[in-house]
Amino acid sequence: MAVLQTPTRDGGSAEDAIVRRTEEISTLPAVAIRVMQIANDPDSGAGDLTQAMESDTALSARVLRYVNSSACGLRQKITNLQQAIAYLGMKQIRNLAVTASVSELFAAQTRIGTYDRPGLWRHLVAVGVCARMLAKRKKYPNFEDMFLAGLLHDIGIVIEDQQIHDSFRKMILSLRTDMTLCANERNALGFDHTTLGFRLAEIWGFPEGVKAAIRHHHVSCNYHGPEVRIVRCVEVANLVCSIKDITSVGANLVKFSQPAFNSLSLSKQDLAVLLEDLEAELQANANLFHV
Repeated sequence: MAVLQTPTRDGGSAEDAIVRRTEEISTLPAVAIRVMQIANDPDSGAGDLTQAMESDTALSARVLRYVNSSACGLRQKITNLQQAIAYLGMKQIRNLAVTASVSELFAAQTRIGTYDRPGLWRHLVAVGVCARMLAKRKKYPNFEDMFLAGLLHDIGIVIEDQQIHDSFRKMILSLRTDMTLCANERNALGFDHTTLGFRLAEIWGFPEGVKAAIRHHHVSCNYHGPEVRIVRCVEVANLVCSIKDITSVGANLVKFSQPAFNSLSLSKQDLAVLLEDLEAELQANANLFHV
């Protein structure tokens, strides 16, 4: 692990090397990146989104299958993407497309100690669902953006697992439960998933709210930009899911933050209600775990 804490031959850091390698390999499916860019562009329309998704027939089929499932509760069958976008809107279709596309990264059933990829995927979806639930209860208008930010908030862990698997494995097997995950990562790797994920999110052109959530979902109090609602909802959702033992690495290494709950004016009673209601919300969105 010491090699990751030293500069690379060209003078850059280990994190720099991983960013370059990931950019070259393009770990994240290109269609997911393109879909996010289109949905975030005010000059783009339903036709642009349809064209981007139709380039991946398997993805289109999976999204249409989900749209026609009981989860969406539509009264008539949707037969094409344009109809789906008309019924559900660009942002919800974006979320389904990104969910279906990113889920492919978790196909391998890798298990390391307490960590496994299906467990991380469950955590990502659960945080997205919980963040959206929070936004709806706070009557925030952009609740679908909360889901996307929650879904992608730990993308840095995915990259660590894939790009530096041996070092990631050693770190997971030696996790200190008296330290946060970020502290474990910085101690073992020289960086953490929030900084790595944020740098790649910038390269991939993620929406501003998603980038902010990736960087600050453990310390929303440090963020004072325009997407503060998204960052706060994702941090609280991450805390709630971790309390329910739906964690990123199979152990709850998230430090409880009262300021995060205070920022959304949530009381202890509100937390108890969230914990109770989340299970039903996850069951209602069960198809997302297997989209």
